[in-house]
Amino acid sequence: FLLDKSDKYDTRDVERLQQDDKWVEDYLIWRHDVVDDTLKMIDESFQWRKEYTVNDLTESVLPKWLFESGAIFLHGYDKEGYKLFWFRVQLHVRDAKQQLEKKKLVAFWLEHYAKRDHGKPLTVVFDMSETGISHIDLDFVRFIVNCFTDYYPNFLTKIVIFEMPWIMNAAFKIVKGWLGPDAISMLKFTNKNEVQDYISGEYLPPHMGGTDSFKYSYPPLVDDDFQTPLCENGPITSEDEHESKEEIDTDTKEAGDPNEEQNLNPKKMNSVEQIHKSEEQTDKTDLKPKNTKKALTTFKGPLLHISPAEELYFGSKETGERKCLIGLTNVTKNIVAFKVRTTAPEKYRVKPSNSSCEPGASLDIIVSLHGGFAASLQDRFLIMAAEMDQGSGAGASELTQFWKEVPRTKVMEHRLRCHVLESSKPSTLTLKENAFNIPAKTNEDLHIQLTRLLQINKRLQEQIDRCLWFQQLLVVLSLLSVSTAAFCFYLVYTQRS
Repeated sequence: FLLDKSDKYDTRDVERLQQDDKWVEDYLIWRHDVVDDTLKMIDESFQWRKEYTVNDLTESVLPKWLFESGAIFLHGYDKEGYKLFWFRVQLHVRDAKQQLEKKKLVAFWLEHYAKRDHGKPLTVVFDMSETGISHIDLDFVRFIVNCFTDYYPNFLTKIVIFEMPWIMNAAFKIVKGWLGPDAISMLKFTNKNEVQDYISGEYLPPHMGGTDSFKYSYPPLVDDDFQTPLCENGPITSEDEHESKEEIDTDTKEAGDPNEEQNLNPKKMNSVEQIHKSEEQTDKTDLKPKNTKKALTTFKGPLLHISPAEELYFGSKETGERKCLIGLTNVTKNIVAFKVRTTAPEKYRVKPSNSSCEPGASLDIIVSLHGGFAASLQDRFLIMAAEMDQGSGAGASELTQFWKEVPRTKVMEHRLRCHVLESSKPSTLTLKENAFNIPAKTNEDLHIQLTRLLQINKRLQEQIDRCLWFQQLLVVLSLLSVSTAAFCFYLVYTQRS
């Protein structure tokens, strides 16, 4: 199928489809596992991606004024932990000459986020406060809708429309006609009293009833998870005085004791030896969470393999699970420096948060909740890694200088989300198996569970159908038996008469 129309597609998309099972799965899920509909969507989206040169969209190829306008940007999270994709409608003006560039800006943001956060779905917010007819561009709205319904599979959670003027009702009746039944169910019309049903006040601007002081500006390009430098550890409180003060991030001090690095760096050993040793010592050390096992999912980056691949699992206040591990394995032939940053530095302590990993070695990063704080779905962690030159020192001062000088293009970044386990749910740290013996709650695992549930449901339905058939057969046989018996009695009675 793909080879027949290879001239219509970007070869990079074809190669990715052949290698990325998650992408294929997203297309199938979005088209309800109907193969013909899935192939049609792939065909249309791939042709669109080539027409809009999606793989080559960068800041440099788009006009600077588009970014400066602030009409479209990514910022914050909804209550379910999904990234918010903002459209400030009052800043949009219809202009046919600028239409293509604006559409490419939408594609730029979608592709930027899809690559950065591995395709985790978005929540779209249309902020329609203080808008009028002059701001509505149905062609542009239709393009946005098509991006989610036809081009980016399984990439939309909901569309939150804030304070839509009554005069726009007719226009949005047209928009609803473009949406399928699944997408229509995702529309959420809200005002200042209702919007917090979907988005908490910390990510809503004051005019929407929130407390978010975020002000969009460009340059630089908004890196919404980590817009400003954050310290990597929370302060030490009285309850933690028994722990070593070495847990304070050396990077926040800009310098530190070079001897401390000896405690942070693992000994040189091959990966197999390190894994076995790590598992043997897990329950023997007080620094690591007790009764934990290695995460089952791994992100395989060019410098580091990182486990878990997507989410850190913390317990709720009821469960008391307040620590988890991030496993790093250096897959290069040089020392790799790494840093861990968080969007909520007041909540978490990370050890080590700024260190290095020897070639072929593995180490664990301990992430623990601080004080009385609880983990949130909106919390994020960023792991930054860069390869150091041979012979470079790995002490605190050398690492500080290294991060000041290393080019951004040579830094590998990987983001992790937080997942809060309720008291009734199993923890991936203790790896308690669920009813289907599937310990991890990744998107892939949930899809497998759903498939198994459907199979089980089908088998149960078949069994029920068989039972109903036997029931009906028994009823028919019973009626025949009764009829036969009655006929026999009738014959006997007539003969005697």
